[in-house]
Amino acid sequence: MVPRAGEFLSGVEPPATLPWLAEADIDFYVGEFARTGFRGGLNWYRNIDRNWELLAPWAGANVSVPALYLAGERDLVLGFGGTDKVLASLRQLVPNLRQARILPGCGHWTQQERPAEVNAAVLEFLKTL
Repeated sequence: MVPRAGEFLSGVEPPATLPWLAEADIDFYVGEFARTGFRGGLNWYRNIDRNWELLAPWAGANVSVPALYLAGERDLVLGFGGTDKVLASLRQLVPNLRQARILPGCGHWTQQERPAEVNAAVLEFLKTL
């Protein structure tokens, strides 16, 4: 997912501000990560090959429960290789998909960046159950 000769965020222009995080929030997270480290957050990525092995028995399985798909238009994950094919076949992979919505101008952390829109979409989805 990341070129060996580059960095994950190479070429991505950081926003001037993070409107969904106040300076106090950032200060809190910096203090906590300085105190405890960030091992837990990184271990998922360190274990990614093992995750693929553990999930292998479900390769090709469809998600059969009712589902809602929300993503931010600026989410870097949408640019990962193969994601375009997954999104194009989302209704085949998730036959009970009730709605797929891409939030314009939003990044990866949809619930922090657009809490009102995410809450409204989730409530709308729940009414269909």
